[in-house]
Amino acid sequence: MTPAARIQAAIDILTELAKTDQPADRLIRDFFRARRYAGSKDRAAVIDRVYDVLRHRQAFAWRMGSESARALVLASVLEEGGDPDLLFTGSTFAPRQLDEDEERQRKHPPAAEPPLHVVGEFPPFLEGELKRAFGNRLLHELAALSERAPVDLRANSLKATRDEVLGVLRGEGFDVTPAPYAPDGLRLPSGSSGLDRTTAFTNGWFEIQDEAAQIASLLAGAKPGMRVLDMAAGAGGKTLALAAAMRNEGEIVANDPRISALKQLNLRAVRAGVTCVRIEKEPRGAFDIVFLDAPCSGSGTWRRQPEQRWKLTPKVLAERMAKQDELLDRAAPLVKPGGRLVYATCSILPSENQDRVAVFRERHPGFVVARADNVWRESAGTDALPGMGEFFAASPYSTGTDGFFAAVLVREKRA
Repeated sequence: MTPAARIQAAIDILTELAKTDQPADRLIRDFFRARRYAGSKDRAAVIDRVYDVLRHRQAFAWRMGSESARALVLASVLEEGGDPDLLFTGSTFAPRQLDEDEERQRKHPPAAEPPLHVVGEFPPFLEGELKRAFGNRLLHELAALSERAPVDLRANSLKATRDEVLGVLRGEGFDVTPAPYAPDGLRLPSGSSGLDRTTAFTNGWFEIQDEAAQIASLLAGAKPGMRVLDMAAGAGGKTLALAAAMRNEGEIVANDPRISALKQLNLRAVRAGVTCVRIEKEPRGAFDIVFLDAPCSGSGTWRRQPEQRWKLTPKVLAERMAKQDELLDRAAPLVKPGGRLVYATCSILPSENQDRVAVFRERHPGFVVARADNVWRESAGTDALPGMGEFFAASPYSTGTDGFFAAVLVREKRA
């Protein structure tokens, strides 16, 4: 591909991305599967530009006075000091030449100071929410949410220790270190690839899982012999972490409406050597722990999926909050007296986190909050982590992890 053709490819991908809910990585994969002529350097250059636009979308739109894919890509070229005249030529496979409006924006960028949502790269309607979440750390937190995320792993203690996994991966040339907080966590630099082709992965020695999710799983306090419900299990990352904490002894019931996700869970469980998990469509009975990792905005994962911040709307957020309340109400009667309900999201927004806990407790006064810092000291035997107090509230800036929230709620025993 010529440099100009790469520019057009980025425009095409961003145009399609605006029309679909499909994740960017999957859309890009399908785009290049249909264009086998693109070499590895071509793919890398196009992908880098697409993600650069997604991470700086507000600034690029402000620069050009337009949110079109073409305008955003043009702004990215200008930002890096490129010459649009050499790329927007109108020749075969190249974008058409700049029109009068584009030439004007190119030569006369906005002189005014950009508003906060442009500096912070977030949808304008979230300004109040983000100020609530971060206060005077707001711009530091948002800058961290625009950086590329590392690759975190969880050593599967059912099959190997963290040190064993560390040694094997280092022996295969991976730049891997222990994660800062999670006792089974490992961390590799952003962009590390090929892990799923290692013998250690095939043999179930580790799972790819952000450290914040590992910490939330530990806050559940799962122990051998317990009966645990993973209520929105998805593909099972936390299910498998809970199984490891239980040493594969007891019972974990996994529940999720997405059949394809549960199929992935089954495959992962076999690889991990987990045998205490079974799937139930309608969980019944009482559980020692109900773990609810609720569907949410995904705002805590903006480092990994920057396109998600631009797909979030007030309507979508309201729907997520309603679903969270519904699931919490369904979870409450499944917790046995003295048992725990762990409510978690991969969100940084108080409306999905602290607010939902407060609303839940108004409807279910028999549940009390167990402070996350105290629970962590009991579970991990170490001092409380950054982001821990009454709840666990993680973020890339404060904890070096994805944005994540977890609340531990204990159902009071009957008198």
